[in-house]
This record gives sequence, C-alpha cells and structure tokens, in this order.
Amino acid sequence: MTYCVGLLLDAGMVLLSDTRTNAGLDNISTYKKMFTFEAKGERVITVMTAGSLSVTQTTIAQLREAIEDPEATAETSIMLAPTMLKVAEIIGATLARVRSSINAKMEMSQVSTSASMIVAGQRQNGAMRMFLVYPEGNFIEATEDTPFLQIGEHKYGKPILDRVVQKTTPLEDAKKAVLLSMDSTLRSNLSVGMPLDLAVIRDGDLAVSETTRIEAQDPQFMAMSQAWSDVLRDGFSEIKI
Repeated sequence: MTYCVGLLLDAGMVLLSDTRTNAGLDNISTYKKMFTFEAKGERVITVMTAGSLSVTQTTIAQLREAIEDPEATAETSIMLAPTMLKVAEIIGATLARVRSSINAKMEMSQVSTSASMIVAGQRQNGAMRMFLVYPEGNFIEATEDTPFLQIGEHKYGKPILDRVVQKTTPLEDAKKAVLLSMDSTLRSNLSVGMPLDLAVIRDGDLAVSETTRIEAQDPQFMAMSQAWSDVLRDGFSEIKI
C-alpha cells in the first residue's frame, strides 16, 4: 500500500508520496514512488504511483524508453506531447497495456495487478494540470472545486484536505496540509511509511522548484506531528456538547 497526494493551486503544485511497499508483514521494502521528467524552461511532468510495484515500475520504464526512442513522436513520448492532456492519455494507455500484460501472466496466482498514478505538470505557455490515472487507463482531472487528488490509502488523510485546501491556498500552507495529511495516514496505517518525497512546482517555473526527502525521525516533521496532536487534543477538550 502507499499514499500519494497532489495539490493543484493558483501558485503552483505540491506533491507528496511515501516510499513503503509491502508484500506481507515479513517483506517490507522502500521504493521511490515519485518520478520527474523535465526539459527545463519547456515542460515539467511529475508522476506518482500506487499499487502493484511490477506494473508501476514497468510502466515508468516503458515511458522512459519511449522518451529515449530516436523515432519518438508526439503520440508516443510524454516529452513531445503537445498538451498535458495528451501526456495523461499516453501514460494511461501505457499503464493499461502493462497491467493487461502482467495480469495475463499472474492470473493463476491471484495476485493483484491494480495500479494508479497521479500525473502533474505544465508545458510552456500552458496551464498547470493534474490527473488521476486509473488502472484501466482512463483518468479524471483536478478542478477548482476539487484541487487535490489522492491515490493509495487516502481515507485517513482526506479530512484535513477537505477542510483547509482551496485553490488560493499559499504554497507554504499547502506543504503543511499535505504533510499533516500524511502524518494522519502514517499514524493509522502501518502499510504507509517513511521516508517521504515532497516536491513543489511553482506556476511558470517549468521545473521542479523544490524537492525534499524527509527521513524517519526527521526532527522538523516530528515536531509538526506533535504540535498537531497537541492542538487536536486541546481543541477536543474545549468543545462543549
């Protein structure tokens, strides 16, 4: 299991993923789930993954091969696609194709091959866009009414996002929101774990503006988590019924 969240705001995009992957209680590993493709000044694309590791790793590998192919076209390479919508279509088609192929091989083993992705990015002279790509390859897009997308174990971290995140939320507040959303998930589900990968893409930068790896026992993250717990306990005590 995993938890990834992306916010699409007026000022930019904030993305956060965990790195835990498990195949049973005795087989827990750390794998990066956030991948960035950049042509600085022209486009930036970030992909976060959840679900079957074999499906997501193969999909990312095939996307990279398509980029490096000397015969790549706007129909095959996300770095040549004319719009972010086309980028989402290419990634969705690749994910669906890989999942179908691996599912055929794993059918007798009854192993899940479900996988999903968050695709976020911006092209030169284009707007920032963010998509949630489903296992079948179809997708939905973040909107002004719903400016965040989640994949993986999302239910624990959703309430705070529903309450505080708006399109106008400043990036510093947005970073706080996704980190507290992740903190709630970490406390409630052992299948999500650190380290965490945090990325910020400011509108118009056409590159990842900020990236941070947050390790276990990170003092700043631990202090934030404790402060949030204290505030919740104090608020709970003050509420009258």
